Amino acid sequence: MGSLGVPEMIFIFVLALLIFGPRKLPELGRNLGKAMAEFRRASNELRSTVEDEMRNLEKEARETERQAPA
Repeated sequence: MGSLGVPEMIFIFVLALLIFGPRKLPELGRNLGKAMAEFRRASNELRSTVEDEMRNLEKEARETERQAPA
């Protein structure tokens, strides 16, 4: 699976134009952009939460090692 080239993008645009029509297409594009932005925000938030939890676990593990008798 490679990336999409110009001919493929043109084909997809023409197909979407035929299916949805010129009036509906801008609205669909806006909604798709909003959905992608929301997905990106949610994934960044999840990644941040996981990284914070990993840091907390590592910190607790180091503290436990220091407190354990040698």
